[in-house]
Amino acid sequence: MMSYGDEEIMTHNVTDENSTILRKLLFFTVMMFGFSYAMVPMYEKYCEITGIRKPVAEIESFAKEIKVDAARTVTIELDANVHSRLLQFKPLQSSFNTHLGEFVEAIYEVQNNSNLPIVGQAIPSYSPRNLEKYLKKIECFCFTKQVLEPGEVKQMPVKFAIDPQIPVDINTVTISYTFYIVESDT
Repeated sequence: MMSYGDEEIMTHNVTDENSTILRKLLFFTVMMFGFSYAMVPMYEKYCEITGIRKPVAEIESFAKEIKVDAARTVTIELDANVHSRLLQFKPLQSSFNTHLGEFVEAIYEVQNNSNLPIVGQAIPSYSPRNLEKYLKKIECFCFTKQVLEPGEVKQMPVKFAIDPQIPVDINTVTISYTFYIVESDT
């Protein structure tokens, strides 16, 4: 049979263990939040180093370099993800076909469902792997932060071409953006 002192010691030990677990969970929660908050600046630095998100500076000179291949088409699939329930984010068109080398425009729409202004930025990802070598963007909403007023709906373009040098076995590409809320630096 347990005495009152033994029961008090066990209760104290369980309380200490629960406090330790709670501190660890809070620590990891803060760390994960911090990591997700740092994703956008880290990605911007990565893109700066690798040159992935650099727009084509002169459209006309680039258009002279790349020739439209009327014999080949590729299906472009558009995808959108959002990192906050305060926003809705989607492409206005889920897929379309285009000739390689032909400049096309896709429109994405974002809506601020909150009652506060939000600053956000889209981070792209592509499939198949290494598509960024063949994706020639001349304009993209992902190049800059977007300011959304409460309840605002904004349509944002991305203009690009798929280089005809893309491997012949690639017939479908996916362009996906994830929209993150970021801190304004203005």
